[in-house]
Amino acid sequence: MDETTLSDWGMNMYDLSNFKDKTILVTGGAGCVGSNLVKKLASLNARKIIILDDMSSAYEWNIPKANNVQFIRGSILDDEMLRRAFKERPEYVYHLAAHFANQNSVDNPEKDLMVNGLGILKVLEHAQLVDVRRFVYSSSGCGVYGLDSKMPFEEHDISIKLHTPYQVTKLLGELYTNYFYNLYSVPIVNARFFNVFGPGEVPGRYRNVIPNFMYWAMNGKSLPITGDGTETRDWTYVGDIVDGLLAMGLEEAAIGESINLGSGTEHRVVDMAKIVNELTENNAGIKFVERRDWDVKKRLLSSIDKAKRILEYEPRISFEDGLRLTHNWFMENWDNITLDAEF
Repeated sequence: MDETTLSDWGMNMYDLSNFKDKTILVTGGAGCVGSNLVKKLASLNARKIIILDDMSSAYEWNIPKANNVQFIRGSILDDEMLRRAFKERPEYVYHLAAHFANQNSVDNPEKDLMVNGLGILKVLEHAQLVDVRRFVYSSSGCGVYGLDSKMPFEEHDISIKLHTPYQVTKLLGELYTNYFYNLYSVPIVNARFFNVFGPGEVPGRYRNVIPNFMYWAMNGKSLPITGDGTETRDWTYVGDIVDGLLAMGLEEAAIGESINLGSGTEHRVVDMAKIVNELTENNAGIKFVERRDWDVKKRLLSSIDKAKRILEYEPRISFEDGLRLTHNWFMENWDNITLDAEF
């Protein structure tokens, strides 16, 4: 697996030229998923890709540079910034901006509600006014399914027995998109992400485990596992997520649906940590620490049958290859990463 493969994303069964000459808004477009999506859309010769991001968890050096990319630094809670972004009358909106994620929401529940609740409401109101062709919302498969949901998680089996404000507001976002679809016929799709990882995510206190482990391992530190390491996650490489998002923008049968975007496989946390240590030649090993109060799901596994049926979605990057590509990105961007990592 090399960088040629990394740059060759895009689902073959869709005519991606449909994005050519279109105007597309990506909220949160400077983050991991957003920056990779924008990079792909720019390569497809979209007329303009507008990034709206307040940079609360992203960095300008990570924003794709292209003549058809416009960056607006601002919050989705700022009506003036939203008017500026929607002045271009985008035909597609990918709403990826979020207050991320579980621990951050436990520490800051009011901010989580404002960004993930009021924020999506504001973006939907503007999208309705310009009659968008598609509105794709980044929900959370790790959030909307609970302990009472059966694994592998299927889209119909959501839960209201949730354990963090982030899970609550991600479900709230789906309720708002469904409301705008049912009352105003806004063509929405809810994308339920599972444990996204890959190039573009800078490590930090409230970030995901893989970039944090990669950073600590490259600094020669032992990797702290919460629990006993047998916990599993459905880690999904960001390139496969981008494939799914592109398909959601084009497939008519996806409108009004909630669809899992995962790998459909589960890997133990302890095995992931060992691979990271091997890639980075880190001899500090692992250590076990106390599980966080809200971290109650020992296993996470998505059913991607619906995505396969509606989107012809098929994850193409193996977990091991994804980790290697992530390590390559860390090495290539190490100076910026060490400057901006927030712990």
